[in-house]
Amino acid sequence: MQIILLETIGKMGNLGDVANVKAGYARNFLIPQGKARPATAANLAEFEIMKADLKAKEEMTAKTAQAAVDAMADAVCLLKANASEEGKLFGSVTTADIKASLEQAGHKVEKRNINLSEAIHHVGEYDVSITLHADITANIKVVVEAAEEE
Repeated sequence: MQIILLETIGKMGNLGDVANVKAGYARNFLIPQGKARPATAANLAEFEIMKADLKAKEEMTAKTAQAAVDAMADAVCLLKANASEEGKLFGSVTTADIKASLEQAGHKVEKRNINLSEAIHHVGEYDVSITLHADITANIKVVVEAAEEE
């Protein structure tokens, strides 16, 4: 199914590109979320009319994301978790834990934007990237320490 992208979407394309995607993905996700429209002649004509507004909206989103990246430049997430003497955690550190730590520091991020290849199971320092826009990424340091026993 051919669609017109109404915003920049990762590896799929930029605003205004006509992309070929599976019909279910377009019908069930892209179109209901307002990220795309079917590539019909009428929709292509309508897109040309609203193209300037969509580009302005996309630029504003990119500026907001860049401001958030600049604010997170030296952000360090300090997380304390129960761990064994060898440094293995009883449980794991996930994106939800990182999100909560960042929100306490005053940074607003979505859990789905935190790129963590797998959950953290050991004490130590980890570099984690956060994708705030299609091509704007912030890198933060996550420090996991053992919680002190009482």
